[in-house]
Amino acid sequence: MSERIVGFVMSGGVGSRLWPLSREDNPKQFHDLAGDGSMLVKTVRRLVARPAGDTPVFLIAAERHAERVRADVAGIDLRGGGALFEPVGRNTAAAVALATLRTLAGFGDSLVLVVPSDHEISTVEQFWQSVEAGAAVAREGRLVVFGIKPAQPETGYGYIEVAGRDSDIFDVSRFVEKPDRGTAQSYVDAGNFYWNTGIFLFRASAMRDAFKAHQPSIWEAAEQAFAAATSDLSGLYMPLDLYAAIPSDSIDYAIMERAEHIAMVPAGFRWNDLGSWQSLLDIGTADDNGNVILGDVVAIDCENSYIRSEGRLLSAIGLKDVAIVSTSDATFVAPVSRSQNVKKIVEQLELSGRLETRFTPAQDRVVEEGAWRHRVRHWLFEETLPLWSTRGVDEQHGGFYEGLAMDASPLMKPKRMRTMARQVYAFAVAKARGWDGPADRLIAHGIAFMAGKGRTERGGFVRALNIDGSVADPVEDAYDHACVLLALAHAHMGGNPDALELGRETFAFLDAHLEDSRMTGFLETSNGESERRSNPHMHLLEAFMAWYDATGDRTYLRRAARIVDLFRSHFFDAESWTLGEYFDNNWKPAAGERGAWTEPGHHFEWASLLVDFAARSGQQDLNGFARKLYASAIANGLNRATGLAYGAVSREGLPLDCVSRSWPQTEAVKAAIALGRTGGPDMKPEIEERVGRLFRWHIDPAPTGLWVDRIDERGRSRATEVPASIFYHLVCALTQYLDCTAGAARQ
Repeated sequence: MSERIVGFVMSGGVGSRLWPLSREDNPKQFHDLAGDGSMLVKTVRRLVARPAGDTPVFLIAAERHAERVRADVAGIDLRGGGALFEPVGRNTAAAVALATLRTLAGFGDSLVLVVPSDHEISTVEQFWQSVEAGAAVAREGRLVVFGIKPAQPETGYGYIEVAGRDSDIFDVSRFVEKPDRGTAQSYVDAGNFYWNTGIFLFRASAMRDAFKAHQPSIWEAAEQAFAAATSDLSGLYMPLDLYAAIPSDSIDYAIMERAEHIAMVPAGFRWNDLGSWQSLLDIGTADDNGNVILGDVVAIDCENSYIRSEGRLLSAIGLKDVAIVSTSDATFVAPVSRSQNVKKIVEQLELSGRLETRFTPAQDRVVEEGAWRHRVRHWLFEETLPLWSTRGVDEQHGGFYEGLAMDASPLMKPKRMRTMARQVYAFAVAKARGWDGPADRLIAHGIAFMAGKGRTERGGFVRALNIDGSVADPVEDAYDHACVLLALAHAHMGGNPDALELGRETFAFLDAHLEDSRMTGFLETSNGESERRSNPHMHLLEAFMAWYDATGDRTYLRRAARIVDLFRSHFFDAESWTLGEYFDNNWKPAAGERGAWTEPGHHFEWASLLVDFAARSGQQDLNGFARKLYASAIANGLNRATGLAYGAVSREGLPLDCVSRSWPQTEAVKAAIALGRTGGPDMKPEIEERVGRLFRWHIDPAPTGLWVDRIDERGRSRATEVPASIFYHLVCALTQYLDCTAGAARQ
């Protein structure tokens, strides 16, 4: 029997050269590009189809795509293999090191075959014949690569230069990265250059020794991560902190360009790396005029063109040698000879924070603007506001209840100051949108309770009160004061006579006791706790802008600008497009998981606030930041089963809190509405999609006027009560939805 070969499929790429189809949240290996299954599935089937010999097959994939990987290969016998999940991408050297470690641990010093997941190889028998041809020299300890004789100068591939040969095996002289067209032509003319397929065959001990000789830091870090990996029925999971410590490098740079005596087998199979629209034209089923046409397309007098529509009708006349790819939110057009350059488009879009690079629009989205208006208006004004203006109000002791049970009975919990303020704010917003309920009485009722029971001796506000109004938690918290200021600004705009002076007194306390003496933001509490958070600053930004709107005083806008400066300098990570949550006293990310913790809901909140501040201040570049925050949250922060935002994810997009609460979904609505005003892509379908999912999962399953606050990762309710602190999120988001779709209602 033939010697065992342990196969590994690398499935961590994004495939930006196939944008707009391939995106960060849905890369090309999961697409059916040739009409006979996804690239990943076809690659796995190719490996398990080895004619003879033991061939366990493993997948090395991003943990954020774990569910997708499992679903795609669920019906395939991996012959004793499985999946290895990377919490963060560390390039192909780390993946090959991981494959080597897994082989040594489970199969001894076996041969290892590492292949990409996104290549088109239509001749399985010839593929395995080529692999078996390289097995003999691999057993001898040489690293083996596979080359394709170039048919034309190709600038999208790496090249292998070969020298002497022994039978059908060549000695590798050097590896060459993707050349310009003139250089590629010279390689074709020379005759001793081959396209590099990126397929590797080696004995596990040989690759281990190569790492130890040339990249010991990668090997040692990979060893530590592999030793600490955890497993369940779905696969082996690398720990984030240890795996992230592996130096990021490609296997070509790290090992292949340094190692000696590398062998190359001329591939006897048909191969295409599907790295451009030209490549899909080459392998697709063409009509009589050489066109590959997919989707709802009408093409007249077109030749040798790749024309693909993922949704609406696409029509073309008289085109030749052109690629047109249209999705629901983007269209790419270029000569097929230049389609490799789509990466330049992606780079430009990335710089401006365009949403279309990182997430794929939902397929079931509602296109009609204002489709949810009737349901939203009825739920707000006929169900929710009437309920919370009665059952949610403590007429005996003052203030508002902290929450309601699912039967709408009040919860006898301590009353947090932020909740009291948020209820005042919600009723003020409802009044401004035409609610005919007792808003003025409720606003006055809330302010009287806050000011009469919750003030501290220094003029601030306590964190929480007992049901009867006695102090439960006397701490003066920046988050609470932000909510108080927001409520007072809107109460003042609504005509409350006490709000203006109380607001001024609150600002005086904020400046005296919560402002950082180094002028770098605000303390968490007046006792100066060391850990800092971005979230209270976000709410202060919201409050400062509200006071600017209420008074027209630019002093408040300057206050807001200081918060925005902190966002620019410390909160936002430009590389990952993520927002930090926890920091030390010097605004450095907190140690451990807290430093990597990001919340999609806060991405959405910041996005809408930045757009609002840009409109008031003229700092238009903030719209780009807002788009990046939104795109990052949509691409990395959603549960793909429900379409809802997770509670928290790491900067690399790994779920840290898999529960989806109702408030992040409302903030996604607000962010989409805000971005719709910035001149970017048409956000109307996205707005309807976000509102629809809010009602589908959180509102419609709940009793009248209430909502299901917590949904688990499988779409099951985990709510036992309805927190009042979420009421303002819902009122604000849904009134904004009614505002932005008012034109649709008049049509």
